[in-house]
Amino acid sequence: MSALSQADAAQLLYREALLLDRLDLEGWLELYTKDCVFWMPAWRDDGTQTEDPDSELSLIYYRGRRNLVDRVQRIRSGFSVASAVMPRVSHMIGNVLVDGAGEGKVRVDSTFIVNVHDVRINRSHAYFGRYEHELKLEDGAWKIARKVIRLMNDRVPTMLDVYGI
Repeated sequence: MSALSQADAAQLLYREALLLDRLDLEGWLELYTKDCVFWMPAWRDDGTQTEDPDSELSLIYYRGRRNLVDRVQRIRSGFSVASAVMPRVSHMIGNVLVDGAGEGKVRVDSTFIVNVHDVRINRSHAYFGRYEHELKLEDGAWKIARKVIRLMNDRVPTMLDVYGI
């Protein structure tokens, strides 16, 4: 399996969304490479997002699957106040386009809407924006090497975490 079709790329993104909706965070982690980047830049001003997660503000930034594993362990530990009562989430992915491909790598752009219901306060809200996935062929399977979440509505009415965006 060396080439990745648009349909197969979409299936991978849909699988990631379903794992997050089901809060199967351990299954979700398996989709990522060991050296992955998971990044949601902040807005520098009304029209410009930050560009360097190492030197500018980010809403979420994890480098390496080990850091994602640590976050999932904290979520599951019961010590995370934000995750004491897990929200209900539903990810909708659309406009999936394979943008660029190289040897064993592919870039996939898509749009998203994530509906979140916070049962603690009985309130629902939605996030929307664009995903930029870089996929890498690793041991015969396509994995997520980089995910950039470009949040368009940056008002965050409740806790924001990896499973809710």
